[in-house]
Amino acid sequence: MDLTLTKSERETLKAIYRMVSRNDAGGDAHTGDLADALGVSPGTVTATIKRLAERDLAEHKPYRGVLLTPAGRGAAVAAIRRHRIVERFLADMLGYAWNEADRLAGSFEHDLPQEVEDRLYLALHRPATCPHGFPIPAPEMLDIPDLPPLYDLEPGDVAVVAVPGSTDPEVVAFLDTLGLRPGVRVEVREKHPFDGPLVLRVEGSDRTVGEKVARQIYVRKEDEAERADRKESA
Repeated sequence: MDLTLTKSERETLKAIYRMVSRNDAGGDAHTGDLADALGVSPGTVTATIKRLAERDLAEHKPYRGVLLTPAGRGAAVAAIRRHRIVERFLADMLGYAWNEADRLAGSFEHDLPQEVEDRLYLALHRPATCPHGFPIPAPEMLDIPDLPPLYDLEPGDVAVVAVPGSTDPEVVAFLDTLGLRPGVRVEVREKHPFDGPLVLRVEGSDRTVGEKVARQIYVRKEDEAERADRKESA
């Protein structure tokens, strides 16, 4: 990770990476959308992108958008890795709730020396996920595995829940009443047709979740080997 990157540059790299990754057509990230996501003016985003382009971290196509270079993707993934490690520190060592860790991590993660990030990771026993349930990428990775939304699952599928930090607090509170928290294992029992609700087995109880909410939750689907290992250890 380039330690000379500023906070605005790291946040912009992360925003570009996430925006392009969510774009099914593989399109560019647009400066207006980036400005909205970052809460800054389009002019501020344009200036940051220009600096990133000068360092060969991004490619800016006027009137089209922005793409990351391979070096930029590496820097973006490294920045996301750092954010998720800091979130894990806040949750595991300082006792913050998972939905508070995201907000607090951004206030000081950019000032950490790389060696402190590395030691935090080791002190946390090399965690595989952040408190929200999303994977912590390995160093030098250029891509982070995508997690599908809960609504993509079919009856019989088993998966572990992940909830983004950007989720509306009212939705988070509702999910909590259903037991749908990061790290919880769920099984799809029924999926009603025509965008109907899902019936899930959650901690021994059946819960019904509508299509709109189920698209705001992400999951890591268990494969057959994982399911077999879990049954053997039960």
